[in-house]
Amino acid sequence: MEAIETAINFWEDALEGYRNLSKENRGALAVTTAEEAEFTRDLQNLLDAAYKIQSDSELLFLDQRSVLFRADSSVAGRSTISRRTRSSWSSRDSFVSAQDEIADLRDLDEFNDIPDLDSLPLYQAAVQKYEENNGIPYRCLRSDMVRCSSDEEYQCKLHCIRLAFKWLLSEPSNQSWLVETGRQVLADLMINAEKDPRDFLIAYEDMIQYLAEQSNWKDIEDEMNERDVRALTFFDIALDLILMDAFDDLDSPPACVSSVVGNRWLSNGFKEAALSTALCSLLKAKRRMLQNPSGFMSHFYTISEHISPLMAWGFLGTNENLKETCKYFRNQVIGFLQDMFSFDKMSLQFSFGVWILFEKQVSRWQRAVKHQPRTRSRVSAGRREFTPLISERKKAAGGALSST
Repeated sequence: MEAIETAINFWEDALEGYRNLSKENRGALAVTTAEEAEFTRDLQNLLDAAYKIQSDSELLFLDQRSVLFRADSSVAGRSTISRRTRSSWSSRDSFVSAQDEIADLRDLDEFNDIPDLDSLPLYQAAVQKYEENNGIPYRCLRSDMVRCSSDEEYQCKLHCIRLAFKWLLSEPSNQSWLVETGRQVLADLMINAEKDPRDFLIAYEDMIQYLAEQSNWKDIEDEMNERDVRALTFFDIALDLILMDAFDDLDSPPACVSSVVGNRWLSNGFKEAALSTALCSLLKAKRRMLQNPSGFMSHFYTISEHISPLMAWGFLGTNENLKETCKYFRNQVIGFLQDMFSFDKMSLQFSFGVWILFEKQVSRWQRAVKHQPRTRSRVSAGRREFTPLISERKKAAGGALSST
């Protein structure tokens, strides 16, 4: 996967560099020759094919629903994995007998992923805290999903990740980047699905302004305690509670959602509208049960009214382009979490490594949206159209995320 990523970066640089060089040599309005146009077209086709290979590879090898990660799969079994070797076997019996002796590839990965713990003082401190307190507080164990070898390892790494985000988001520039990135990623997702993001952008800005008021954080803490969130960090609230729970809900949708999508007698347009209505009704019912009708969860439900129907239709509906985009989005989020919990990816300068991974996943998403031929112009036009609205809605929100 890293080799594919490297190749894509080189080809993108080559295409951009060639276009810039052509403009400098021939002028911005000059007409390219047939050979130059063919070269540019072939290089763009190569890039498009590489993006497709990258996306397919992630679905095959990184997606949690892949056959490789199914407990009941013979591929994932502890004693039934086979692999092609350069040597040939003289008989089928030889192959069968040797098959039982071949190590599980996941066992090898886990072994190679364990570093010298003496070089990881932050993780050592987390282990000591785990032993002293008989565990690290958590809301939901996701050891298997992030590929930790044990629940203890998950909890210790969770402690490290919490500290990393607290340190990272104490920097105002990082807060601003995170706010802008969240807005852009979700707005691009809506524009890509041909949805008007205007109301979402308003709701998003209202949430940011609510978070900017330090006086609101006591109420936020109370709301999070009701949901068993054990720490007010970006990981615990945004990644674990909001995103991962949303993905879990999509894997096991409510009966009202399943009945709508599974009705063969309804048109696709009617299904999408009915699905949106059902989800909005669920969110309104949840909103009525809130003890704080103007708190964090209320703002979150307002945003969800715009994002949840889109994601649900993307995963459960019949729009294949939207489904591919939504799956790619989820794969990027899960891949980011798995990388954060990996000894191999996070062995040096932990906080810095978390931020590098974050920026890398965002860059992948932006590149994927940019290079979808059907949606590239639509997203660019949408950004231009709604930039004035964002500017109007944005107010001073210094320290909005410092507590998370």
